[in-house]
Amino acid sequence: MARSARHSSLETRTARARLPVRRTPYFAKIAKGLRLGYYRGAVSGSWVASLYRGAKGYDTKAIGQADDTTDADGATVFDYWQAQAQARNWAERQRLVAAGVVRTGPYKIADAIKDYLGEIAAEKKPTAVQGAKYVFDAWILPDLGSLEIDKLTTERLVRWRNKIATEPKRVRTKRTATEPARHETPDDDDARRARKATANRILTILKAALNRAFFADRVSSDTAWRKVKPFKRVDEAVVRYLNLAETRRLVSACPEDFRKLIEAALYTGCRYAELTRLKHEDYNDDSGTLSVRLSKGKNRHVVLTEEGKAAFRQWTKVLQPGERIFLRSDGRVWGTSHQQRPLDEASLRAAITPPVNFHILRHTHASYLAMAGVPMAVIARQLGHADTRMTEKHYAHLAPSYVAQTIRDNFPVLELASSRQVIPLHKRSA
Repeated sequence: MARSARHSSLETRTARARLPVRRTPYFAKIAKGLRLGYYRGAVSGSWVASLYRGAKGYDTKAIGQADDTTDADGATVFDYWQAQAQARNWAERQRLVAAGVVRTGPYKIADAIKDYLGEIAAEKKPTAVQGAKYVFDAWILPDLGSLEIDKLTTERLVRWRNKIATEPKRVRTKRTATEPARHETPDDDDARRARKATANRILTILKAALNRAFFADRVSSDTAWRKVKPFKRVDEAVVRYLNLAETRRLVSACPEDFRKLIEAALYTGCRYAELTRLKHEDYNDDSGTLSVRLSKGKNRHVVLTEEGKAAFRQWTKVLQPGERIFLRSDGRVWGTSHQQRPLDEASLRAAITPPVNFHILRHTHASYLAMAGVPMAVIARQLGHADTRMTEKHYAHLAPSYVAQTIRDNFPVLELASSRQVIPLHKRSA
């Protein structure tokens, strides 16, 4: 990074206040061929960058207001050092444009998304790319796609984020539908928390595309979206798991092909996509483990109980290497989102309300491990978490703890049950 250039007459608002008002700017050379100019107005001034282009003369760029009367915010009001950084960024972008490295003309959010999807196609799994494309198409492009990134403001992004957080939840609709169907939004704390959590996830995906555009020098600044913060304390959902009776009712209510998937999820804690990819050779009967491949970019070995080993031994005994363990009754592969409808139907037959989703089966596996006193590090390894932070966040409250045991052992018995029969007082006679 180039060293910032000093200029005693421009560095502070006090020094700039002593400069005479004039129509031409005061310039400070900050790099070869690049100058930062300060227009001194009657009340306050502004910054301008000037880049020497040889025979073509100078190109100029208005940077923004100087912090003469208002504190710098790095977005529209800049101090001397921030203005200098903005001038350098602009000059570097001009150099890249001249070299044909970046495009000219307005660069919109839709352009950044298109570039982002094209680049991550070589880095991520097709399902991840398709998932990102769905989010862009549903939540981002309709409202923000036509906006130029260099004209994007923090206020505009905050209004968009808040709109997502207050809109009703979408539901799956037919491809021919002109408008997305929506659930009526429940007016309770958990529903509002869930909507804010959704807004955070969508904001993260948008920032990923915009940050890639910024680091590739396609836009001059990342200030607008860097200042947009996610909602706080909205990912603290109560972990739902099934009790043993619910688990058995759910399994009994499933058709045969889907029942195998449900049983496997309860035995292993694996995700739906991880199970549907399993092949004959992924099960090792000698060690009693499953090799889960490409789970968020990593492989892991899932340990099976004796009951789980017996089930997988039964499911794989007639399979050949390369054949999938779990297929639909018609021989087709279980695809994306094929699990929710049969889960809804099974939940209805099993009288489980609200209906179960596949991730609750994963929570059920981990919750029973936690309640049995299994260390968080072991549960994290079984589930494929990178460390114990996510595991502790969801399951630590279920684990037997010294604090809880100490309180239960030492708090006195109050014998309040015997005092619940209240004897009314008689009215005093006059």
